[in-house]
Amino acid sequence: MNILDETDMSVLNISKKYPFLLAMVTFCIMTEIVLSLAKGITQAMPEHESDTIRLPEPVHDSDTSVEEALRKRRSNRSYKYMPLTRAEISQLLWAAQCITSQSGLRTAPSAGALYPLEMYVVAGNVEGLPDGVYKYSPHNHELTGLAEGDKRNKLCEAALGQTSVRNAAAVIVMSVVYERTTVKYGDRGLKYVHMESGHAAQNVFLQAVPLNLGAVVIGAFYDDKVKEVLEMPENEQPLHIMPVGRMK
Repeated sequence: MNILDETDMSVLNISKKYPFLLAMVTFCIMTEIVLSLAKGITQAMPEHESDTIRLPEPVHDSDTSVEEALRKRRSNRSYKYMPLTRAEISQLLWAAQCITSQSGLRTAPSAGALYPLEMYVVAGNVEGLPDGVYKYSPHNHELTGLAEGDKRNKLCEAALGQTSVRNAAAVIVMSVVYERTTVKYGDRGLKYVHMESGHAAQNVFLQAVPLNLGAVVIGAFYDDKVKEVLEMPENEQPLHIMPVGRMK
């Protein structure tokens, strides 16, 4: 009998004599394998995590009443060359589409609570936010990076050269996945989507007032070029471009 045979016989004898011990050893080995695999998966994720930026928590009160915000709301196309803060971007996105209830309801009403809107930020002069294109996640209140670099000039070209897009510290772009609503409401859902986008845009306007920011809604642009700049999925269609900055 060789050494291997003797070893096999020893293991067999131990397994027969101490079955519980063998089960514990097997469990420990399997646990180590699972933990190693989990560690490998975790180590493979940093690239995705580095593209995600958690936004500051929004505030839920201010010294500006709803009535005052309505009275002062104006479209503004001229901005100072001054940066916005990440907290201000957070507040504007919160006003537009953030989830405000445990049931998933948001700041803007949506037909059937289907929420077809998507929000993007084109950052060019925002403290603590590298220049680039980001997509907003209302579920986690965070931004996911899609493209690096200042894209305001390209977005300005897509918007027929409107300089407010190029001069704004940041630009909020609203898009829509029509099918989320039309699957339930048919063609009537198209009207519901456009109503909803107006609600969300007005929320941005009203939130800009207590922040002393200027904003404007732009609807004249080449859809395909906007989609290209923002790396927008095929099933999304751009609806609004909203430049935001400090008013002159």
